[in-house]
Amino acid sequence: MILDNVDVVQDISKDDFQKNYFKKHKPLLIKNFAARWDAFDQWNLAYIREKAGDQNVPLYDNKPADASKSSDAPVTNMKMKDYIDRIKSGPSDLRIFFYIITDRLPELLKNFTYPDLGIRFFKRLPTLFFGGSEAHVLMHYDVDLGDFLHIHFEGKKRILLFDQKQSAFLYKVPLSVHTVYDIDYENPDYEKFPALQYAKGYEIFMEHGDALFIPGAFWHFNRYLEPGFSMSLRALPNKPGVFANMMYHVFIMRYTDKLLRKLFKAKWVNYKQKWAYEKGTEAFEKKSKSGRR
Repeated sequence: MILDNVDVVQDISKDDFQKNYFKKHKPLLIKNFAARWDAFDQWNLAYIREKAGDQNVPLYDNKPADASKSSDAPVTNMKMKDYIDRIKSGPSDLRIFFYIITDRLPELLKNFTYPDLGIRFFKRLPTLFFGGSEAHVLMHYDVDLGDFLHIHFEGKKRILLFDQKQSAFLYKVPLSVHTVYDIDYENPDYEKFPALQYAKGYEIFMEHGDALFIPGAFWHFNRYLEPGFSMSLRALPNKPGVFANMMYHVFIMRYTDKLLRKLFKAKWVNYKQKWAYEKGTEAFEKKSKSGRR
């Protein structure tokens, strides 16, 4: 993979952000972004354990979804306090996906302010994501195609970003928003997946309080290097073409895939994996013949 650094700032004006990043669909890392909040000292695992410790939460791990089950089925459930104790006590790949703050921990909403960056955030869905020191999230892009600000807390985190032009080089799976399951983005196997050599993207390391602007439909791979959690503030698409594409993703593509998965189970999953590999191979051969990286 060909990985570059994103621009990094300590602060940015709304006009600068809109002109140079939002409108250009370009990622940006804002260091120590959350440190300006009055209640910044409450954004930690100890506070969440105290306030939401008895809540039962669904957990996921690094394994691909079982073809015989729903793709969003958790591997287990656990009380929040037990989960936090687990990830803080040693290596773990368990993670919490899409914890909706407005439903489960509304008092946390009082502990931050929405940034004045000219983005119309969808305030119904500020969400948290948690992970142990071995946890990662498969390469994917979000089905709603929205721009979002991703703010990280506690331990360090590594993120890879790619735009949609890189989809074939990443081995995108049809009727889905993820790539093939068996790519190791920490140690890429270029013999098995040669097209990855041509995938151009960004590598970002986030620390406590950092905020990352991720443009809509950007591919992202998240790897927790230490136990921690992140909050995503989302903005739904407002351009007619992008909004129509979002409706297709959410209501047609996703449910078509769910139906075919239910009907054909592993046979459908294996077919998609094979299709993605073949398309990636075609992209690699075409790029190799052009002689350009």
